[in-house]
Amino acid sequence: MPQRYDYRVKIIHVPASSVLKGALLLGQFFPFLMPGQIRSFMKHTKSILFLLAVVFSCNQAPKDSQTSTDADTSVPAITSASASLPLNTIKLPAGFSIAVYAEVDNARSMAMGPGGTLFVGNRNEDKVYAVKDTNGDFVADKKWVLASGMNMPNGVAIKDGTLYIAENSKVSKLENIESRLNNPGKPTVVYDKYPTESHHGWKYIAFGPDGKLYIPVGAPCNICESKEPIYASITRMNADGSGMEVFASGVRNTVGFTWHPTTGELWFTDNNRDSMGDDLPPCELNTAPRAGMHFGYPYCHGGTVKDPQFGDRRPCSDFTVPAQNLGPHVAPLGLKFYQAGMFPSAYQGSLFIAEHGSWDRSKKVGFRVSLVTVKDNKAVGYEAFATGWLDEASQKAWGRPVDVLVLADGSMLVSDDRAGVIYRISYKG
Repeated sequence: MPQRYDYRVKIIHVPASSVLKGALLLGQFFPFLMPGQIRSFMKHTKSILFLLAVVFSCNQAPKDSQTSTDADTSVPAITSASASLPLNTIKLPAGFSIAVYAEVDNARSMAMGPGGTLFVGNRNEDKVYAVKDTNGDFVADKKWVLASGMNMPNGVAIKDGTLYIAENSKVSKLENIESRLNNPGKPTVVYDKYPTESHHGWKYIAFGPDGKLYIPVGAPCNICESKEPIYASITRMNADGSGMEVFASGVRNTVGFTWHPTTGELWFTDNNRDSMGDDLPPCELNTAPRAGMHFGYPYCHGGTVKDPQFGDRRPCSDFTVPAQNLGPHVAPLGLKFYQAGMFPSAYQGSLFIAEHGSWDRSKKVGFRVSLVTVKDNKAVGYEAFATGWLDEASQKAWGRPVDVLVLADGSMLVSDDRAGVIYRISYKG
């Protein structure tokens, strides 16, 4: 987006002890003033303060360069930048509609605060954002940059009013965040001993029903066997960073998980390996009802597909089979169970999954929101729900869904890191 400057004169209150410093600063801006003249200026305190106000407000940094301690509430969450998006190409079931909720560069993982603030991470940039709909029209009208200079801050999670942020190799936090959006301070490190490899190093995080923070560690490669159990896993730890342990193994790269609303069991997506052709292996939707389970990587994919390089070392029968095989290379990321009241009853208890879209395929697939029907804690169907971000004829995609989140009114948010927006999908029968 273009840089915006604020040239409004602000009323400021400067202590008397600061007047001398202000006068000296005026000397820098007006070098023709002699020291005696500066002393004369000091007799006119109100004039000095007014001039300082003008200097400071005209010398502000661009909005897009705000630091973690100087977020700007005047930045709009919606501008004309998203007006050109071809939302008319998005195909949804009858009665559903889609609109832009907010603009966030490289919008990735989302977490909602109890006060209605949406927190958004990103992977290709260095910032963590907050957006908020303050007037209840289901369009965010304020945006803050909460932190910058971070290393792939993809993951965000909220617990007890504290925002947790996952970077490549560490987790940090900002306490009492919704009361400090204008001045969040510097993040405090919670845990910083994760691997530093950037390959699959970005992380999705969320707090489970057990109160622990779940954090994945992707495989540092396309396909490899590692002696370090931390790789290709889902870990968990206490909120203070203590007690880190591996919860699940054989998970190549999960960038989305959630918990079943009734059983409390973990469900997660997994991006399977590349370079096995267009149709193999399938990506996966898995469920882990307990700790210590192994989901096959790098030996077996999709429950039955023996890896050509490592498959002879362990049989597929050694591992937990997927709850549902998804499309090959669709890159499933964020997912949520639907339990709200807006959508028709047929969607109750089902999973919405953001499919980021393929790159390792001659004909692209994914670039959509899919739906997995779940009955009696089992996946019984898999189909498209929202499509149209990929133009089938040109094979060009203008958007890539990343994460989903259900709002209190029952509508659903979908982040898009390519278009740089967050959509709201609603239903009106």
